[in-house]
Order: sequence, then C-alpha cells, then structure tokens
Amino acid sequence: MENKQPKEKLDGKFAFFHATSVSGTAMMIAAILGSYFSIHLTDTVGLTATSVALLMTISTFWDAVNDPMMGLIADRTKTKWGRYRPYFVPAPIFLTIFAVMLWQNPGLGQNGNWWYFLIAYIGYQMTVTMYTMPQMSVLPAHVKSDALRNKVIGYGASATAIMFTVGSSYANSIKGFLGNLFGVSNGWVPLMLILGALSCVSFWGLFATSKEKYIEPLPDRPMSQDLKRILKHKELSPFIIVWIMASMGYGLMFATSVFYVMYYLARPDLIETYMLVVSMGALVSMVVLLPIFLRVFKTGQRALTVSVISSSICYALLFFFGNSNFIFLCVVTFIATALASMQNALVNVLVNDAIDYVQFTEGISANGVISSIKGFAQKMGNTVSNSLPLFLLGLVGYVAGAVGQQNEATLFVLNFMRFGAPIITGLIMLFCLRFNPVEKHYDDIQTMKSMIRDHSDDNHEA
Repeated sequence: MENKQPKEKLDGKFAFFHATSVSGTAMMIAAILGSYFSIHLTDTVGLTATSVALLMTISTFWDAVNDPMMGLIADRTKTKWGRYRPYFVPAPIFLTIFAVMLWQNPGLGQNGNWWYFLIAYIGYQMTVTMYTMPQMSVLPAHVKSDALRNKVIGYGASATAIMFTVGSSYANSIKGFLGNLFGVSNGWVPLMLILGALSCVSFWGLFATSKEKYIEPLPDRPMSQDLKRILKHKELSPFIIVWIMASMGYGLMFATSVFYVMYYLARPDLIETYMLVVSMGALVSMVVLLPIFLRVFKTGQRALTVSVISSSICYALLFFFGNSNFIFLCVVTFIATALASMQNALVNVLVNDAIDYVQFTEGISANGVISSIKGFAQKMGNTVSNSLPLFLLGLVGYVAGAVGQQNEATLFVLNFMRFGAPIITGLIMLFCLRFNPVEKHYDDIQTMKSMIRDHSDDNHEA
C-alpha cells in the first residue's frame, strides 16, 4: 500500500502574525515614510532636494549591502529558540525608536540636520533588515506546501495594502488628530509611538507561534561557502533583476505621487484625495485581484506577466493624458494601481522558488541567504526610487514650495517618474521572466519537497 504523508494544514495563528508583522503597522510606518518623508526633509527641515537625494542614496545603498550580511548571520544563528525567531524580539523596539527620530526637526543647520537624518535613516533601515530577512526565512521553514505558502504571502499582501491605504491616505489627518489630542505640535511622534507599540505585539506573536521545521540541521561548514554555492548559479540572476524592478516600480508609485499632485497638477488640496485613490487601488490589487490572478493564471510568473502588460497600458494613457481631467486621472490611476501593486507581492513567490531551487541543486537550506539576496535587490530598487526623482529634480531646477511655478523640465521629470518609469521597469521584468530556471525542474523540486521531514521535534540548536 502507498505510504501517504498527512496533508499539511495552515497554522492560523502563525499566518496571522506572519502577515501582520512586517506587513502590519511596521509597513504603515514604511508607507508614511515613503509618501511624506522626502517632503518633510525638503519643506519642513529645509534640506535641498539634491542633499536629500544623496542622503537617500548613501543610506539605502548601505541598507542593500548589509542584507546579505544579515542573511548569513541569521542562517548561522545558534540559540535554543532557533535561527530566525530571536530577531523578532528586539526589532520592533528599535523600529519605534528610529521611527520617532525620523520625524524630528533637530535645528542643527544644513550640515547638522543632514548627518542627523543620515544616521537615523540608516538605523531605521538596518532595523527593517533585522526583521525582514528572518521573517521571509521563517515562512519556508514553517510551511512546506506551495499553496499554503502562497496563502500566507497573500495574507501579507492584503495587510500591506491596508496599511499603505491608511498610511498614505490618512497619515496627515491622523497626525493632526493625535497632535490635538495630546497637545503637541508634532503629531508624528505619538503616531510613531502607537504604531511601534502595535508592531511589538505582532512581532512577538510571530516569535511565539513560528516553528523552524523544514530546514536542515546547522552545518559545520563556513557560512561564506553557502554564499559561494548560491552565487555560482547565474541562472538565478533573472530573479534578482525582477526583484529590483518590482521594488522600483512600487516605490516610485508612492514616492512620486505627492510631488506629482502638488507640483505637476499644482493642486496640493487634492493630495489626500489622490493618495486615497492610489491606496485603494493597491488595496483592491492585494486583497481582491491577487488571489484571482493566482487562481486564474495558476502560477505567480503568469500572473506577474499579465499584471505588467495590463498596468503598462494604463500608465501609457496616464503619461500622455493624465493631466487632462482629474476624474480621468483618478479612474485610470485606480485601475493601473490595482493591476500593478500585486507585482510587489507576486515576486515574493520567486523567493520560495529560489530557496527550493538551491535546496534541489545544492542540498542546503539557505533561507536566510536567499531572503537576504532578495532583500538586497529590493533595497537597490528602493535606492533608485527614493533618490532618483529627487536627484533629477535637483538637476532640472526644482524649487521646494513653488506650487504652480516649476519649470517645464521639472514638470516632465515629475510626469515621467510617476507614469513613464513603471513601464520601463515592467518591460525589463517581462524579459527576465523568460529565463526562470525553476520552470524546467518543477516536477523534480516537488518530489524533493515531499521527502523533506519535519525537524521540529529534533533537539534544539545550542
């Protein structure tokens, strides 16, 4: 008689805390920073656009570089709680501290303020690395089934969309309400403290509910050997490029929207309305369309392809006709965002594909290293989306606060970075997806995964 393994069931508590940790209030903090932080630095603190671009480039580049370090460290961490779980305890505390620091106006002059925010932003980004790499790594360690992994990724995508909707659309209103409630002039501070406290609940819940079951025992070989064995697989390069492009496209969506409405349309009074349209489009994308696309198109790669093609058509319309009518702008922006936002979640499927591929070809569990490579690629995309618009604006003569008085070159840059650049990143993704190495080994990888046993009852690593 055939010996069938019991069907894997989804742990609801784990799924909830996994989805609400990185993608919960920590994501809302990221959404607020992505949408409003650059304008805070230029319009409130008084830094120049080019100096902010330099700050973003340095800090985000370092953030990308330290991701592989964190992945290697996480894969070799030895504690009685496991490799990845211990990092979920201190990370939200540091997150709260740095999030509060970023919304100050220290009054140290141009140079002093620049160094203050460089240090604070690097600290924030290193904290994000501290929890993101282990969070991505613990999913394939806790869940073996592709279908269940995709469900958890889908839950996280939904949480991301909700947090981005609230953070991008209502942050200013919430900030003002909390400022009045607590009698403080800077409402960002109580908002960051509340979000940080809630992030502690979700990360500590993930620590309590996660198990590292499907990873090999910690090896004696040096950790640099794992990195070499992974990097020799040049066929994984398309994954890296896709991760960079997806991050750039998603980041530009939020990093340029406020600038677009304030200066390209010259309607700062419509910022909250437009950001609500963008955020609701992202919400529909993650909560409604993502599971439909995965069900209809069967694989993450096919769903990603359809998403890129359809959203690029909308972006082309917006590039040429977006400023003709605000209702037209909002309707087509909503459709484009609903079709495009899922891309940032769909590329997470490729992380699990890469982990399985390395385990199939090399026989090693390198969840942290693969997650860190994805993190490195994502941060490189963030570097571009955070700094390139400001760098270009600085070159063409952008003047902070000059609503309705920007030159033609500035207006072109704003329009291109908002709607033209995502078309280019999408076309690059489509090209790279043609070389996915997992496709031809799919059946063999599924057979390998069916033979992986549960290590949760093994002795704890010490």
